[in-house]
Amino acid sequence: NSPNAKAMLFANFTSASTEAFKAKYREIAEQYKQQGISFLIGDVESSQGAFQYFGLKEDQVPLIIIRHTDGKKFFKPNLEPDHLAAWLKAYKDGDVAPFVKSEPIPATNNEPVKVVVGETLQEIVFNSGKNVLLEFYAPWCGHCKSLAPILDEVAVSFQSDPDVVIAKLDATANDIPSDTFEVQGYPTLYFRSASGKISQYDGGRTKEHIIEFIQKNKDTTGAAQQEVEQPKAPAQQEDQPTLCLQKNQPSLGQKLVNPTGFKTKIK
Repeated sequence: NSPNAKAMLFANFTSASTEAFKAKYREIAEQYKQQGISFLIGDVESSQGAFQYFGLKEDQVPLIIIRHTDGKKFFKPNLEPDHLAAWLKAYKDGDVAPFVKSEPIPATNNEPVKVVVGETLQEIVFNSGKNVLLEFYAPWCGHCKSLAPILDEVAVSFQSDPDVVIAKLDATANDIPSDTFEVQGYPTLYFRSASGKISQYDGGRTKEHIIEFIQKNKDTTGAAQQEVEQPKAPAQQEDQPTLCLQKNQPSLGQKLVNPTGFKTKIK
């Protein structure tokens, strides 16, 4: 059976401690080889694509990251060789929390459009009990830049309604739950109602269109319903490009070496 998880150890191959890591890693790979995990090792110098993909930093090396086929990741930085066995056991026992790639949580978040990062996605979008319009954007995307002032206007229109949140997440720098959101280009907008219904917004990118959509789909969370500026009839839009396609993401197709010395690719 093909493994359902890949364990990747990243180390500095010029370090004096690397051979000790390799020896311990071979022992662990042998121990777990029938338990659905494949083991790979890579030199930090030749693994920059993987570091960018996972949101890792060189000062965290030596590190191990385990990636499941469903996208979940488990991570241990600044390892010592003797930490490997205990950490793998804790992982197998379910005692290691998944790792989430995330920008730092903003110190302040007072703008009309709220900033969401990987570590606050649950709090702001899923657990707030509010109606949330969430934009997945890329900083380099021209369509996202054009939409930004429109979303600001939408957010200002709903400032008197405590039940509605307009938010944005940089999809190039934060993990996205792929089982909930499908993001193939930017901007992609999703709406989660207070009752938990999730729908993708694919209407016109005008203030009026977006406000109308939110008004039709939002739930009342128990707070007094506030008056929101009512949009005029949506104007007809000419056909135009709607998405910036995702740029090539850092690939995990880099050659790593498993503990037996066989070169393989992480796919």
